Order: sequence, then structure tokens, then C-alpha cells
Amino acid sequence: MDLTEATEGKTTFFVPVQDADGQFPPGTAPIFFNRRMEINRDATILLLSLLKPSDYVDAMGATGVRGLRVANETGVPVTINDKDPEAIPLIQENVARLGLPVNVTCRDACSLLFDQSFDAVDLDPYGSPAPFTDAGIRGCRRFLLVTATDTAPLCGAHLHAGIRRYFARPANTMYHAEVGMRVLLAFVVRETVKYDRGVEPLFCFAREHFVRLHLRLTRGPKAADKTLERLGFVLQCPSCAYREEHPGMFPPSGTCPHCNKPLSPIGPLFLGKTASDEILAQMQELLPSLELGTKKELAKILETCREELPTSTFYDYHMLAQKLSTSPPRIEDVLERLRAVGYAASRTHLSGTGIKTDAPLTVLLDCIGKPGK
Repeated sequence: MDLTEATEGKTTFFVPVQDADGQFPPGTAPIFFNRRMEINRDATILLLSLLKPSDYVDAMGATGVRGLRVANETGVPVTINDKDPEAIPLIQENVARLGLPVNVTCRDACSLLFDQSFDAVDLDPYGSPAPFTDAGIRGCRRFLLVTATDTAPLCGAHLHAGIRRYFARPANTMYHAEVGMRVLLAFVVRETVKYDRGVEPLFCFAREHFVRLHLRLTRGPKAADKTLERLGFVLQCPSCAYREEHPGMFPPSGTCPHCNKPLSPIGPLFLGKTASDEILAQMQELLPSLELGTKKELAKILETCREELPTSTFYDYHMLAQKLSTSPPRIEDVLERLRAVGYAASRTHLSGTGIKTDAPLTVLLDCIGKPGK
């Protein structure tokens, strides 16, 4: 395997050689390294630098980059695991080169997590984390970190795959990124509460190719019951932008007041806030002191997440303007108009043209369609 040196944050390591498009040479089967996930890893370094778990496992290490960075940049004791024997020599080489006291294991991730527990468990598989989530919960004492890159099933583009993997009905709506994040979070909740444990979202976010959850697991039937109260459905009109949120394990029936068509249930979803404002504030305070390649982008995400309303959907106001056959105004103008008539409104980290608001759809459309002053 041909190797090249790479650096993220304060950590330098070897990874398999890739071409400019991120592809590997023909006929090789190197251990996967995704350069586009740097912001995902940076977010984890920032949060773990704050939380300081007593130990941490990178359950699907591949090149071991995530675990190497946690060990080198946060000082947390780390185990890096991968089931592929071909991955282990590269991980061990990187560990030795950095002089880190990292434990390297070669086991099936589920088997490892059934046998051992860790204060922080990180599930970052290639594709869906669904097959590993139950084991991750069982092996987790406090902090569960989950990445999903199968955004098409989560967001409803591959409907039947989403139903099979996550026992939910997603939908490819204008707020599909939020659907994906909340479907995944609801799935983790349902896998967790059966063990009389609750879930507290610390910092959950999504980019165009992944969803990342940073969660604290709590103990006790009351914590589990309180978490279950956060599950519910969005009822979406199949013809227009109208939608309703409904808590509960079973979706009610409904009819769109604008189109008079039956509303389609999306979910179960996790409703409400998907981050802790206290944690976000502490992350913002700590961020300037860390050496992270995506610092500016992370700062913007954290700021937007703190401002986001806890609604479980957003409106793409460019799409709505197109339906109104009008040019979209500045997003700041739309937000100001909504607030001026007594409604809350914010941007969302999930879309540059997304608006979260508690205003009725008719009010939002009126604010979008108003001529500029």
C-alpha cells in the first residue's frame, strides 16, 4: 500500500495515496480515508476537549485518524478498533510514529462493544450506523457519537432503504436534511430507551454528505420516558409547503387546510432542540484556542445552531418565492418581516436558504412576497 503524509489539526499521520478526486489506484484495496470529513472530526475534537471523557473508542478505525487525533489533541485515553486485519499495521504505525499510548484492537465492532464499555463510543462506519447502534449503546457509559453517510435513505430519496434501516418513514421534502438528522436521532432514541436510558443531544448537525450526532446517555426509566416524549411526526402536505408537528408514537390523520389533501406522516422524528445551548456556548468559548482546519466553518455552524428555533422543519424560502413567481428578497429582510408581525424566525445551519419560524404558512408567504422597501 502506497502511503502519503497528511495533517489535520495538530496531528500528522500516514494515509493511503489517493488521486485529486479522492480515488485510489486501480487494483488496490486500501483502508478508507475521507478528507471531506475533516469538519466532522474537528467538531469531535472540540467537543471532547470540553467533555474530557475518561476513555474513548474509535470503533471503526480504518486509518485510525479520528482516534489518533482524539489521543493527540485532547489527551483522552483511546482505543482504536477495526475488524480488518489489513488496517491494523497502518494504525499501529501511526500510533508508534506519534508516540501515543493508544490501545489498538482487531475485532468486530459489535463484539468489542458487547464485551467492553467505554465512557465515549464513536460509531463512524462506511454508510449506515444502524447495524452497530445497539452495540454502541450497550458499550457506552456516557457519550455516544454517531456518523451516518447514507443520507439518501435517511432523507427519503431511497424511501424503502430508509424504512428498512431506521424503522421510520422519511420524505424527500424541502427540509430533507432536517428529516435525515431527526430520523437518525429518533432511531438512536428508540434503540436506547429499551435499556431504561435517556438521550440528551449535545451537538447534532448535518452537512451535504453526512449527519453527525453527539449525545449524552443518561440512566433510569424516568430519563427514558422523558426522552420518548420528544418523539413524534411531521404531517406534510403532498402538494404545498404546509406541515404540522405532532408528538407521540403514532401519527394522527390530518387534512391540509390549503389543498384539502390528506397529510402524509414523516417519522418517527426527534422533535425540538437537537443541541444543548450550554454546550454550544462552551464550545464557542473554547474554539479559538484550538488548532483546527475548519475553525471558521465550525464557528459559523455553532453560532447558527445557537440561534436556530427548535422547530423540527424549515422552509426553503427560495423555493417558496419560485412558487409565488417572485424574486426572493434578502433572507434578513424576510426574517425581519416575520419578527415585525410578532413571530419568531431564524436561519438554520442545514441550508443557506432555510428559514425556521412559528409563523403560519400564509404569513410566511406574505413576508416573502412583499415588495422591497
